[in-house]
Amino acid sequence: EVQLVESGGGLVQAGGSLRLSCAVSGFSFDDYAIAWFRQAPGKEREGVSCISSKFGSTAYADAVKGRFTISSDNARNTVYLEMNSLKPEDTAVYYCAARNSHWYLERSLKSLWDYEYWGQGTQVTVSS
Repeated sequence: EVQLVESGGGLVQAGGSLRLSCAVSGFSFDDYAIAWFRQAPGKEREGVSCISSKFGSTAYADAVKGRFTISSDNARNTVYLEMNSLKPEDTAVYYCAARNSHWYLERSLKSLWDYEYWGQGTQVTVSS
């Protein structure tokens, strides 16, 4: 059974940091790229970052470049999203998702339908 379970969300002040975790089971990082998406109230879900552990490549949305870092720990079957210099506009529910392709990572952040499996989400709230 494929599962993605997010954790690490919470309330933080602007300028602060959080690290999100996505624990995966039921598939290998060799076969799937993993991404983080987020959805703020009243807004569409948007891609934040993705990683191909197989090829060691990553991609980021412009809004988070230089502030967020995605990484993976294959031994723990976990993908992380380190979020620094957080802003109130980063407030959203953050989801991790899996895609059975390692190509065109940056473009995939605009293609939710490319992602087959999703976690339940974790809330991130940044206060001003």
